[in-house]
Amino acid sequence: MANPSPLLIGCAAGFSGDRLDAAAPVVQALVDSGRPGVLIFETLAERTLALAQLARRANPDAGYEPLLDELLRPVLAQCLEHGVRIVSNFGAANPRGAALRIQQLAAELGARRPRVAVVHGDDLSGAQHRAVLEQALGSSMPAQPIVSANAYIGAEPIAQALCAGADIVVCGRVADPALVLGPALAHYGWCMDDWDRLARATMAGHLLECGAQVTGGYFADPGYKDVPGLARLGYPIAEIDADGHCTLTKPPGTGGRVDERTVKEQLLYELHDPAAYLTPDVVADITQASVAQVGSDRVHLQGVRGHARPPSLKVNVCFESGWFAEGEISYAGARAEERARLAGDVLRERLASVAPLRVDLIGVASVWGDDAGRWLAVQASQGAQDVRLRVALQHRDHASAQRLVREVTALYCCGPAGGGGVRTAMRPRLGTVSCLVPREAVNPGYTLLD
Repeated sequence: MANPSPLLIGCAAGFSGDRLDAAAPVVQALVDSGRPGVLIFETLAERTLALAQLARRANPDAGYEPLLDELLRPVLAQCLEHGVRIVSNFGAANPRGAALRIQQLAAELGARRPRVAVVHGDDLSGAQHRAVLEQALGSSMPAQPIVSANAYIGAEPIAQALCAGADIVVCGRVADPALVLGPALAHYGWCMDDWDRLARATMAGHLLECGAQVTGGYFADPGYKDVPGLARLGYPIAEIDADGHCTLTKPPGTGGRVDERTVKEQLLYELHDPAAYLTPDVVADITQASVAQVGSDRVHLQGVRGHARPPSLKVNVCFESGWFAEGEISYAGARAEERARLAGDVLRERLASVAPLRVDLIGVASVWGDDAGRWLAVQASQGAQDVRLRVALQHRDHASAQRLVREVTALYCCGPAGGGGVRTAMRPRLGTVSCLVPREAVNPGYTLLD
């Protein structure tokens, strides 16, 4: 399947809830290039997947990316017409459901019927996997009902599906960089032990996986790190050569920037060890990597090395862990901070028998606060005149957690003077534990829909 033409891969989403208008400029740039192109959507996180499992419990046809239609509708027909393949993890808890919806969407658009592949094998929540999870987690195995258990699988089934002729590949929990490595494997025909090339394409995937972060989103800091056109950010495109080296750019005419600083920030993002970035496919080493500006909004990455892949795969296990309740109320004007603190003290006293209470004073201390309230306790009064009190607790029992909702509402008349704008919420709480399982315990693959 080796192809000498450089491969272009564009990213149109970095998380579930990302901008919906990002794909069109990326696809147009891929089409205009005249080169082989792939569009990826990265919409899955640990919490996203657990919530998707809950959605599928309520409706067996749900459980995939809820914004799938909005993300694909503007570009699906154009991708199919011009041979731009699509690889995504918006299958979440129901990849087959997402694949079927994509075929329906193509029919609604009057586009040709796509060949859609579904990657499977990441879901370890079934009874047949219980023993391997118990062995891996030991005493950390949840006693509560398990909502989801998913292994981070690699790029090989994506590559196999593309080699089999898939126009679109829908995944559940794959490692984020695998969305890029899979197409590169299929395009260039690399061996699965060509560690340097695999590592280079993996790091290209790492640069793309968070969407606009590498083009100036989450980077901007006015007067220090200025980003032009932040309201119309262009999403990234990687040009990957036959050795796996990549050049990062973005669609012409879009906002944002691609320079050495944006690339370096994203390169180091979530990297616990620059010499050993662990993925299911390869261990990447960027200690000898170099980043160089090679043109306007063009940055080249080279020098990444690779080592043999780990013998185990990471698994995230989400489980039911009771209920989460929160409430907010505002205080403004003279002594607003003092009144907000008094309201927090009242709630702590009245809910002391239920559960530890998280108290934040938004406008005084919230981002820096901790669950024990230590930051609030040591910070000197700022005399803030516009303060929003926010309290939260977790409890396994619904009725007990609901006491917080009632107590916050009662502050209208039972609390300090001038409180208003109460907002309360209750939702199921999910806990998460992680473990490593032997690679042999996971059997990834793909299926082409008829």
